[in-house]
Amino acid sequence: MSVWNYVVTAHKPTNVTHSCVGNLTSPHELNLIIAKCTRIEIHLLTPQGLQPMLDVPIYGRISTLELFRPHGEAQDFLFIATERYKFCVLQWDAETSELVTRAMGDVSDRIGRPTDNGQIGIIDPDCRLIGLHLYDGLFKVIPFDNKGQLKEAFNIRLEELQVLDIKFLYGCSKPTIVVLYQDNRDARHVKTYEVVLKDKDFAEGPWSQNNVDNGADLLIPVPPPLCGVLIIGEETIVYCSANAFKAIPIRPSITKAYGRVDADGSRYLLGDHAGLLHLLVITHEKEKVTGLKIELLGETSIASTISYLDNAFVFIGSSYGDSQLIKLNLQPDSKGSYVEVLERYVNLGPIVDFCVVDLERQGQGQVVTCSGAYKDGSLRIVRNGIGINEQASVELQGIKGMWSLRSSVDDPYDTFLVVSFISETRILAMNLEDELEETEIEGFCSQVQTLFCHDAVHNQLVQVTSSSVRLVSALTRELRNEWFAPSGYAINVATANATQVLLATGGGNLVYLEIGDGVLKEVKHAQLEYEISCLDINPIGDNPLYSHLAAVGMWTDISIRIFSLPDLNLVTKQNLGGEIIPRSVLLCAFEGIYYLLCALGDGHLLNFLLNMSTDRPTVIYSSNKKLLYSNVNLKEVSHMCQFNSAAFPDSLAIAKEGELTIGTIDDIQKLHIRSIPLGEQARRICHQEQSRTFAVCCLKYSQSNAEETEMHYIRLLDDQTFEFMSTYPLDTFEYGCSILSCSFSDDSNVYYCVGTAYVLADENEPTKGRILVFLVEDGKLQLIAEKETKGAVYSLNAFNGKLLAAINQKIQLYKWMLRDETSRELQSECGHHGHILALYVQTRGDFIVVGDLMKSISLLIYKHEEGAIEERARDYNANWMSAVEILDDDTYLGAENNFNLFTVRKNSEGATDEERGRLEAVGEYHLGEFVNRFRHGSLVMRLPDSDVGQIPTIIFGTVNGVIGVIASLPHDQYVFLEKLQSNLRKVIKGVGGLSHDQWRSFNNEKKMVDARNFLDGDLIESFLDLTRGKMDEISRTMGVTVEELCKRVEELTRLH
Repeated sequence: MSVWNYVVTAHKPTNVTHSCVGNLTSPHELNLIIAKCTRIEIHLLTPQGLQPMLDVPIYGRISTLELFRPHGEAQDFLFIATERYKFCVLQWDAETSELVTRAMGDVSDRIGRPTDNGQIGIIDPDCRLIGLHLYDGLFKVIPFDNKGQLKEAFNIRLEELQVLDIKFLYGCSKPTIVVLYQDNRDARHVKTYEVVLKDKDFAEGPWSQNNVDNGADLLIPVPPPLCGVLIIGEETIVYCSANAFKAIPIRPSITKAYGRVDADGSRYLLGDHAGLLHLLVITHEKEKVTGLKIELLGETSIASTISYLDNAFVFIGSSYGDSQLIKLNLQPDSKGSYVEVLERYVNLGPIVDFCVVDLERQGQGQVVTCSGAYKDGSLRIVRNGIGINEQASVELQGIKGMWSLRSSVDDPYDTFLVVSFISETRILAMNLEDELEETEIEGFCSQVQTLFCHDAVHNQLVQVTSSSVRLVSALTRELRNEWFAPSGYAINVATANATQVLLATGGGNLVYLEIGDGVLKEVKHAQLEYEISCLDINPIGDNPLYSHLAAVGMWTDISIRIFSLPDLNLVTKQNLGGEIIPRSVLLCAFEGIYYLLCALGDGHLLNFLLNMSTDRPTVIYSSNKKLLYSNVNLKEVSHMCQFNSAAFPDSLAIAKEGELTIGTIDDIQKLHIRSIPLGEQARRICHQEQSRTFAVCCLKYSQSNAEETEMHYIRLLDDQTFEFMSTYPLDTFEYGCSILSCSFSDDSNVYYCVGTAYVLADENEPTKGRILVFLVEDGKLQLIAEKETKGAVYSLNAFNGKLLAAINQKIQLYKWMLRDETSRELQSECGHHGHILALYVQTRGDFIVVGDLMKSISLLIYKHEEGAIEERARDYNANWMSAVEILDDDTYLGAENNFNLFTVRKNSEGATDEERGRLEAVGEYHLGEFVNRFRHGSLVMRLPDSDVGQIPTIIFGTVNGVIGVIASLPHDQYVFLEKLQSNLRKVIKGVGGLSHDQWRSFNNEKKMVDARNFLDGDLIESFLDLTRGKMDEISRTMGVTVEELCKRVEELTRLH
């Protein structure tokens, strides 16, 4: 049964919708606050750049984010309003580093038509009131009292019904709004009103301006001393106030975002729909405005928000591409641009389509998304693990070991890299040109294989070979002392730190030496009953140079033992069971907790807590005092060591098949994102295993003398290099709507099928489209067949060796027939009418699930005998669908345009035809995200031994760049987690007092019902971030130990 579902975010929203700058966290700190639709991030501006201070979820979709400072306060407060008409005022608490709620409330009205142009929230510059435009014809006022507390809200009727923008004017004795609106003849005007708080009404404002630019869409209020307002149009910019009017023409563009540069408002940054950044200057003599000037600075991502930080640093928030931190230079670069991009912040949004593939063939899915829009379009390859950024590499065969050494104790960086081979040892060092070149350490024995090397105290180096331990001066590089293995014995395993050497000679002999100034002293010898497979004396504890413990891995009895140093007494012994020997042991500390890690020969990694490497590398890190493991994006690795040199700080030296690489490890995070910028928008993507290619439907916008044209293409990309291999241009006005890789009955080839539509301005719905069938031959797209259709081909599915297409309101089945000896064509077999627009189709066996534009989900069946498609059942609710997927034979999942998810179930047991013909809604949930696509698949390696290995998962992608996972849980696990979720709701309070159960309740124009049969994985997994005290509290009410709760929740985190 796939009725009980767990919804969790694998990749948080990255679409930046709002940003503002002010002194939130302290009077002297400058903060950048960013909203990503359902999350808020607070950053601190430091000389090193932006430093994150807080990242929290908001139980709502943010519609307004504004900083303001009530009278008598030393720092700013944050005002947030959400799309579901909740608002809150937040204040920073420096002691807990959290946002505390100063005020909250609900500003919804029982009646009223929500505005078409989105909600507007504004704050009077003198903090007398907050104004909200939420419903047509109403302006809602929340007044402040003289202590800065909010009083009861009220509405004022607003005559202008089609409002485009509202702002507060500066420098007015009474609070005054300026309204940009469109009349019923489509002309645009600007009007001002005074808000009279005691009468709860408007009074006539100081001025108005009729017939502004027809494309005017944005008002910018100018602060004192100039005051007034800028009206930004598509072809003109106007400055307007009670006593001045100045206008300048501009190159036609749609301004999306603005940022004020100076406190006095004389300069503004404007960002347009093409990603061009302009500087607008108001020229003035004292307080008299004399004119406007505009200058192009350069290109950025397409901005949704612009925040000027300080000293020419600017944050560009984007919904269509990566957000950026830029610097505005005084002098242009060689291309004439004043813009220098300092940082990029990855944004996957909008994810219009994606596919799940296993490109590395390692049993781990990767998601390839169609991300971004317009010029910022890209493909993104998203996979779980940790990336290694290669800094340098050299071909070297047969590496048997590697160690880094310093030239002196106080040298901050490593100088030497010792590389050992089967019959020699070579030493590489960084030269002055920051290149690795071969060098000599005279005291080292270079004609034999090195078993271990380490820096030692007193500027010495230690080299262990099979015959001896050599102590060498790091300064003169000469041999100072040597300890020889007893005759008839060879050293086969060794380890060392700065003051100690531990080694094993054959026959279970364990020898412990200590290092002095020019001295190697044998301190202790122990005889063990079996051979030793690995050793470690990495110092953990207070003294970084000396270890009190030695870890020893054993052959034969397959155990790990811990001995005390210097006396080699056995402290503890751990039998590992099984027959696989320990290959490598390590004593280490994470977050102040001591661990013993042990890697076995078959790739298993064990960790043990102490009281007081494999072929598929993993990085181990600790988060909230629990060990988590991440795959590293590398193939086979045989040896590695740290190599922290001046040219390659904090790097690793890595030996792979035939090469030595130096690279840095990414900041620890779970999902890795590789970007393939396209410079055009990818709308559909599909992978073909046989040809190792992706096919993508793209559209390219080009600007030619004021006319914007779009061209659509089908592009073929190599699935390893992501380079374009071949392009098939579509006709003028022809859009690629769907794409599929499939094969047909009686034909061994695998084809790409593309569904298109001719989109003409004078048609409400396309009346014509095509189905194109391509074969990949010699890396090129060859058109094999085409079929004209009477509408847009919204969806294509492989269906029992045939092709199922959704064309406008009908479902059509085509078979692949021989036309003559050599060529084939698509022939229509049967169809099914009765949809408004069949946009999304999924199939399983003979069943067809259709997601309709507005008539929710219906279930069809193909009958082989009659060769016909019939409706079996439907959901009679009106849902405007955005995606569908089949969870199992009887349960179907849908997403709709009010950001909800729901599941419906086929009732095959129903007593009457009417009951059997109804898909009943069994699950409902408010996701708060617009889902564009569901796909079966997983982002993680499914470890069969874990509880979650057997749980089926679906991945979804959204407009905000979220990648999420929906997992269908067994009922008992669902019941347990539902109880945990309701306990967490009591302990974890939403920011701004927003309620979690209200946020997750299914909500559309018709109804609001509590979420059911869906769990919020993000809330459940936040259990792991709670303080121990809160965990204990939940553990008591659940009657389950904290350890058991942690274990069960951690298992869930492995779903993504």
